[in-house]
Amino acid sequence: MSAEARTPHFVKSFERGLAVIRSFDADHPARTLSEVAHTCDLTRAAARRLLLTLADLGYVHQDGRLFRLTPRVLELGYSYLSSVTLPQIAEPHLEQLVDRVRESSSLCVLDGEDIVYVARVPTRRIMAASITVGTRFPAYVTSVGRVILAHLTDEEIEARLTRADLRPLTARTIVSPDALRAELHRVRRQGYAVVDQELEEGLRSVAAPVRERDGEVVAGVNIAVHAGRTSVDSIRADLLPHLLAAVARIEADLSITGPARAASHGTGTHRSSSSRRSPAPRP
Repeated sequence: MSAEARTPHFVKSFERGLAVIRSFDADHPARTLSEVAHTCDLTRAAARRLLLTLADLGYVHQDGRLFRLTPRVLELGYSYLSSVTLPQIAEPHLEQLVDRVRESSSLCVLDGEDIVYVARVPTRRIMAASITVGTRFPAYVTSVGRVILAHLTDEEIEARLTRADLRPLTARTIVSPDALRAELHRVRRQGYAVVDQELEEGLRSVAAPVRERDGEVVAGVNIAVHAGRTSVDSIRADLLPHLLAAVARIEADLSITGPARAASHGTGTHRSSSSRRSPAPRP
């Protein structure tokens, strides 16, 4: 959150504490005090106070010069996951989809400018980065992000394009706002998105939106494949029909259980005429 957007009740120290927790990841499971301070743009004194406070609370363990998160951090995420319905609804359908296509599939929601994985069924590792529940990627460069972004209002799309940091992650990444705007409108018309090696070289993916009963897009489901094994044409012909069928089953279950709390909280999605259900696209 920018300084201009902060409200009078904003607690800066709490923001810093969360930043310290987020500074640990799969590539950096242990950090020194200096590394935490540098990563979080804090003074060493501030970083030390925050780390020791987290240690007192049981969220961080100190081993000499190194600090590590403890399993107690999982409690923070569990409070969210235990209250949601959409991942629980989607997971058996993702498992069935993966059994049929023999490729990894995930359910993602929009959170700010990123997509967040809230359910995942992997087959084999095809990306350099390890993907688990909670993994985030920029929405503009992923197929699942684009199917959600495409169903925002035109005004919201323009606002996001204005503030987006469009950086080339590969030589194929769309970084032109005009080109991305055109792509999002195309995705909205056809009802699915295919991304060809824009997030990572060698990775292709296809995604379709998940809608609630009223037509609001609340999430997206993707299938990720290795570019060396599966062409874009094969994605459309062989994988897309299975993906659309799986999404239809998720939506059918969702219509029975009620609103998708997992996807509607903090995603930044908006109801609009563009989010209403359209006829299923032809692969």
